[in-house]
Amino acid sequence: MLETGIALGLLVYALVIALRCSFRVEEGHLAVLTTFGRAETKAGKHDLVTHGPGLHVKKPWQKVRTVSMKEQNLDLNAEEGGGTAMADDGTILRLDSFVRYVPVKEVLYEHMFGIEHPLDHITGLFTCLLRNEIANFRGNDVGEDSLSTRFDFSRQAGSYALIRRERKLLNERIQAFCQEKIDNRYGVRFNAVDLADILPPDELADALNAVMQAQSEAEARVFRAEGECQQRILASERGVDIAKARANAVEIEITKISSFLDELQARGVLKAYVERRRSEVTSESRALFLKETP
Repeated sequence: MLETGIALGLLVYALVIALRCSFRVEEGHLAVLTTFGRAETKAGKHDLVTHGPGLHVKKPWQKVRTVSMKEQNLDLNAEEGGGTAMADDGTILRLDSFVRYVPVKEVLYEHMFGIEHPLDHITGLFTCLLRNEIANFRGNDVGEDSLSTRFDFSRQAGSYALIRRERKLLNERIQAFCQEKIDNRYGVRFNAVDLADILPPDELADALNAVMQAQSEAEARVFRAEGECQQRILASERGVDIAKARANAVEIEITKISSFLDELQARGVLKAYVERRRSEVTSESRALFLKETP
């Protein structure tokens, strides 16, 4: 009985040791072993010994630290006040922005052991960088202002419209700064800073909505007036055409009567025809008024 208990205890101990001496790394991750707090490196340098996906063996006293090598998004709005920035004209803009980055294997030491809370450092850095770029952002030259009286949102709404229109240029400038100044200092490669949305302050939004609504109403009135004028013009042109047609008909009738009377005159029977027509008219009349010439 004692031997069975000892054997069972040894088996459990062996299983515990086996579990403590092995570790698994998921796909898309890398693992680094630390021995009493010291990371495994190559030749004592900051080049970490990494373990790829799969099952690996370690010493019982070693600990495993894993890091994802996939592209990751870091929400800059998590920083207190990180979702706002002041533009060149003093407008306070609300931003919805993200940083996309990928850990770099060759400088993974800086990401894992070089900085305490690296994500907090990255968030603070890009929040300051984004605010600085927006505060000094001028965009490209857009040429002379349009002489049109129509409200041009992309040119007349201040820095808010400028940044929305030139969002791609702003992203390119931030990315260029990252490549030139930051590089792999944090052990990661920055792919981009995405400005998912840029919102104006409530006062500016209300003012822009009022301007756009007034402009839409004015345009609607102009279009209605143009439609009514066009309708009246068409009706007048149609009336003129009808009057011309009636005048032509009267002219043709008069011409025919004139030709008929000329023919009667040529035959010498015009006077008799007139007398006969007068008799026909007077015979059907109830009253007859005659005008005597002096």
